[in-house]
Amino acid sequence: MPPAPPPAIVDSHCHLDFPQLAEDLDAVIARARAAGVTRMVTICTKLRLAPQVRALAEVHEGVFFAAGTHPMSVAEEPMASVAELVALAAHPRMVGIGESGLDYHYTAESKPVQQESLRIHIEAARQTGLPLIIHARDADDDMARILTEEHRAGAYDCVMHCFSSGAGLAEAALDLGFYLSMSGIAAFPKSDALRAIFARAPLERILVETDAPYLAPPPYRGKRNEPAYTVHTAQVGAELFGLDYADFAAATSANFDRLFRKAA
Repeated sequence: MPPAPPPAIVDSHCHLDFPQLAEDLDAVIARARAAGVTRMVTICTKLRLAPQVRALAEVHEGVFFAAGTHPMSVAEEPMASVAELVALAAHPRMVGIGESGLDYHYTAESKPVQQESLRIHIEAARQTGLPLIIHARDADDDMARILTEEHRAGAYDCVMHCFSSGAGLAEAALDLGFYLSMSGIAAFPKSDALRAIFARAPLERILVETDAPYLAPPPYRGKRNEPAYTVHTAQVGAELFGLDYADFAAATSANFDRLFRKAA
């Protein structure tokens, strides 16, 4: 008898259009499927590149896409409009809005325009019913404030992608019904404080991702990341929650289906 296939799991956030992956994308996707990563969401970070990202989702089975303007690019890119995002969201394989958010680590000088862009993406998430995909770095207070203000003005769904912020932002996001996504950072040896934040969160609010080609988990740290490596982060997550890998994979896949309904 052939060996049983590995448990199915989802890479909820990767960048398949980035040149590090695009050069051998067919092999990257084949390795992901062999590892049990049956679905991937490839993220457009500059709206003008949405056609190329959309094309990947149209060509590859199990690949979906999201579109938005990354906060680190928003000062140099045309400002997205709600209408533009809503129009893109009509595509059957577009499943999320973003990534948007705030990054004050490298681009603090563009705080006002980042915040304006974030509110536009939130309104698009409201109007489309698609989940907002948030990038947050060194901006915990403003991020918690804006997400909360906007949620009071009208509910929307959201995932804190590649969550690596503090406990306060995690608590604010969970209080709003949002999800936290584990990346390879959660598997780094020195990430004990971050793992403790995830361990305190409800299992029903946890997703896994690679953010490939970045942030490869051990044993590939420092090398190119790819969707197949979702498995290594998920193994750490399973240990955190005291679950078998197969049960953690099933739980996070169910969470993905609940949030990313168009990809279910």
